[in-house]
Formats: sequence, C-alpha cells, structure tokens
Amino acid sequence: MPTGANNKKKHTYIWVSAIILIFGIFAVYEITKRVKGGTIVENDRMSVGMQVQKLGFVVNDGTKRKVPEFAFYDQDSTLITNKDYLGKVYLVEFFFTTCPTICPIMTENLVELQDTFKENEEFAVASFTINPRYDTPSVLKKYAAKHGITDKDWHLMTGDQDEIYTLAEEGFYILANENDDAPGGFEHSGMFALVDKNGYIRSREDQFGNPLIYYRGTITEKQGVNDEGEPQQITMLKEDIKKLLAE
Repeated sequence: MPTGANNKKKHTYIWVSAIILIFGIFAVYEITKRVKGGTIVENDRMSVGMQVQKLGFVVNDGTKRKVPEFAFYDQDSTLITNKDYLGKVYLVEFFFTTCPTICPIMTENLVELQDTFKENEEFAVASFTINPRYDTPSVLKKYAAKHGITDKDWHLMTGDQDEIYTLAEEGFYILANENDDAPGGFEHSGMFALVDKNGYIRSREDQFGNPLIYYRGTITEKQGVNDEGEPQQITMLKEDIKKLLAE
C-alpha cells in the first residue's frame, strides 16, 4: 500500500479514537451527574414496565386514608393497638384459621414476605381473624406455629367480631362477612393492604395515576397466575415494601 494511504488510514484511526474518547468522557459525565441527582433511580427505571412505579396515597374525598385506631389481643394474649405499628411498614389481612380455600395461600405469601424482610425490624404484619369466636389467642398461637410465623412483629389478632368487621369494612374497605353459604362460613376478599411508617394506606399507581389500592394475596409467586389468568402480585409487593422501608 502507498505511504500516503497509510498516513491517511492512521489519521482516520486517530480521529475515530478521539471521537470515541470524547464521547466516552461525555457519557461518564452525564451518568455521574444523573446518579448524583437521583434521576436514574427516579426517572430512568420508571420506564421499565412494572418494575418500579410511583407509590401514592389512597385518598377518599381529598383526604389521605389512615389506619383507624384499633385494639385487639394477639396470639400471645398481648393487647396490640395501631400505635404499636407506627414506625413500621406493614401488611394488613383479614383471615380465619379454619378457612378451607384462600387463607392458606394468603398465609404462605405472608410467610414468604416475612422471610424476605426477616433482617428488617421495620417490617410487620397485622392479621385480623374474622371468626373470633373460634380463633382465640391459643388457637392463633397454634396456627402461627404450624405455618412458620416467627416474626415478633406479626400479630394475629382477635376480639369483638363487630369491631373487627367495622375495621375491615369502614377502615380498609375490605370485605369481611359471616356467610353460611361461603366456604367455611365466612367470606372475605383475600386482599392485602400496605401501610407506611406513619399509618397511611399506600399503593402503587398505574400509568394514569390510579392507585392499585390493594394487593392480591391469593396467588403465589411460584404459581405466577391463577386459573382466571390473573397475575401474582407478591413480586410487586416486595418492591413496594422496599420503597416504603427506604422512605
């Protein structure tokens, strides 16, 4: 090859290398700037489907919904109130120990979440029985042992049935009723409510800003979907718990 051609080729390589170097420096600068500003976490990851979504407040008539006051006895016969949960991110469910259908799945999911956050003392669970006549503290304690409930901040609570139903229906808008025609004699929704450290009910929002409100507790991560094709939401819930714990 002629000497002139070799020199031209060398010059081309030099220019290409310079362009790559300049672009690389600029890219590193932009990434560093955006990391420092927090925009990668808050903006870029928002575009990755449902992996990260905004967590909003559940609002009624312009007011953020907060967990109302309650006081019930748990599986250790200890009086537990809503104030015991302040400073913790926690899940709320309504269940009963003799439930023949969805409750075992709900408990399995909550144990999975318990184990996921077992190192975090700011995570908790509040389980309210909708069959308090049968579900005494001793019955709840046996249920906890049988299902691997070990978190000291997971309280399975019992008390006056009317008060529990009022808490479910008026406090959380979650279905809880005695019904002789329902499996086990009671009907409930199988939903989990997510509560932040200040006692506010929180939920991720969809792309239109509408809150999910509740999380489906009747499908496990392993199942993926139920017979109706509805997807599991435990993975989503893990992500959202992490966000609230970091607030």
